[in-house]
Amino acid sequence: MTVLVRALHPDVPADAEGFARVRRLALPYILFTPDSVRHTAAHMHPDARFRPLVAEEDGEVIGTAQVHLVPDGSEPGQACLNIYVRPDRTGRGAGRLLVAAAEEYLTSLGASKLFAWAVDEPANRAFAERRGYRLGRSAHFLRLDLAHGTLPPLQEAPAGVELRTAAAFADDPRPLFELDAETLLDEPSDVAHEFTNYDAWLAETWNHPLLDLELTTAACVDGRPVAFTAAYTDGAGRYSTAMTGTARAHRGRGLAKLAKLHSLHRARAAGLTEAFTGNDTGNDAMIAINTWLGYEICGTEVRYVRELG
Repeated sequence: MTVLVRALHPDVPADAEGFARVRRLALPYILFTPDSVRHTAAHMHPDARFRPLVAEEDGEVIGTAQVHLVPDGSEPGQACLNIYVRPDRTGRGAGRLLVAAAEEYLTSLGASKLFAWAVDEPANRAFAERRGYRLGRSAHFLRLDLAHGTLPPLQEAPAGVELRTAAAFADDPRPLFELDAETLLDEPSDVAHEFTNYDAWLAETWNHPLLDLELTTAACVDGRPVAFTAAYTDGAGRYSTAMTGTARAHRGRGLAKLAKLHSLHRARAAGLTEAFTGNDTGNDAMIAINTWLGYEICGTEVRYVRELG
């Protein structure tokens, strides 16, 4: 049996479904659906030169790669490649072929510093280190059993604070864009990311097919959001928060924790059964909030870096 690597064709149902299936099996803590695969392929920043790849064996997608430059990075030549292979299809060379294809493509674009995430397991570490990648920071995945776990009781918003869902901002989501942009600046990361283009944020973030406007929750002061949690759902009982944060002028009041608590209660009432989130291993404040909410660490990823040239 021969493994071949080729470009993903996101508009081909079998490709989008195969890509999402590999990601769900290899990394079940992040929500992926065929719609989200197509959305990312269509709306990634053009300067990223995004090229999703698949490894195929006998017509079956068994491995995937998300490959792109870092637009407007803090230094030139930064790029990312994230490689995942179905756990039951390892040992066939798919990962090796995907890395080679990804590196060749990024090198042709002038990339000089490559970043890659890997699930924190001995085989994955050895695979990365054999290829010249050095260990960087790490991040935890956390899971909350919404079906059988216990959430802290709901708390009332303090005086002067109102909780609203993102749906309340459907006619004008710009205030949420501005809050998202501010909180992103403090998100732990190896590369600089900023939201500066409102139209691009609308296309990539606000119109993401998994963003749940009824569960995404903001704490508002004088009608303006000052803390929020962004909620995503996959239509299969799973819920995830990709960002929870507070504007700097309103920190220390527990508003982000309050917004997330209310979102989780509504998610459970809606019949969702699992909640996931992720935190940098050094983000003690957010890990403490998630532990209070009932989340438990269920996995860890490590970041690898390779300098080219």
